[in-house]
Amino acid sequence: MGHIWVKAKLCVIDRSKCLYVDALVNTGATLSVIPRKLAEELGVSILRKDKVETGAGLIEVNRGVAIFGIKDKETISEVWVSDIVDKVLIGAVTLELLGLKVDPRTGKLEPAPLLLY
Repeated sequence: MGHIWVKAKLCVIDRSKCLYVDALVNTGATLSVIPRKLAEELGVSILRKDKVETGAGLIEVNRGVAIFGIKDKETISEVWVSDIVDKVLIGAVTLELLGLKVDPRTGKLEPAPLLLY
């Protein structure tokens, strides 16, 4: 299927600052990940630290909150802030909150059914 890149809008929680970025969809990641430099530029507040499993082993990352916009959808989502990434990664939780899913046949994002239970 290859890589799926999307144009995304990222905002600090009070919407006082927003940036448009190219983001890589990573359905294997639980939360979305943003580079520390971008988080600092936006003013993302750090809520806590988490230990997460990566291909390189267990690492510690910060957790914050941001607003994500993709296509005509927008949501508040928790994010991991890390020094080891140089691009925005859109994780599974953010996709679910946006009501989007990956179509493996086309390699594009499409609306996903929202489930109550």
